[in-house]
Amino acid sequence: MLQLSVILHAPLTSIPHLLHSARASSMNRIVVIGSSCSGKSTFSRYLSEKLQIEYIELDQLHWLPDWVEREDGEFRALVSQAVLSDSWVLDGNYSVVRDIVWPRATTMIWLNHSFGLVLYRAITRSVIRAVTRQPLFSGNIETFRQTFLSRESIIWWVLKTYHLKRRNYAVLLEEQRIKGVNVIEFNSQKAVDAYLKRSLRAV
Repeated sequence: MLQLSVILHAPLTSIPHLLHSARASSMNRIVVIGSSCSGKSTFSRYLSEKLQIEYIELDQLHWLPDWVEREDGEFRALVSQAVLSDSWVLDGNYSVVRDIVWPRATTMIWLNHSFGLVLYRAITRSVIRAVTRQPLFSGNIETFRQTFLSRESIIWWVLKTYHLKRRNYAVLLEEQRIKGVNVIEFNSQKAVDAYLKRSLRAV
């Protein structure tokens, strides 16, 4: 099986050729990771539509109504069942199910955006969700109080975890690459857009 490890600093014109060679064997079970507010869900939904395979959102499996977190054992059981299928795109960073999800992955995609971009997205997304009262996982709604006056704030979470996750993922993904998993890292939204527009055109 052809293995692919791509860090997207290379010319974008080379990416479609590389992916064309590896797509048949490696683009069937894809795990998308990255900091909160890096765009994982939007990217993963679009990718799953382009590849015409199932989309699995870990947040949807994790959260119960009223922002209650599902018990770990139940969460792990749901995730174990979800990843049994042969083809999917899955997004989420939950370490409690990493031992279930990552061994099934044939490709790992890291949305490794800058801190400034991620923080900007965290703020704008939170304001929009609070204003529109957009229902999220299990019908949960983000409020202004939760966003700006709570330790549960996604903005606070980004500030607290961004740099630690970035360091950890660099090490963990290198381990995955050594094991033979295809690892793709995006360092900018431009690279993400080019990948979706050019690399998947022939799918």
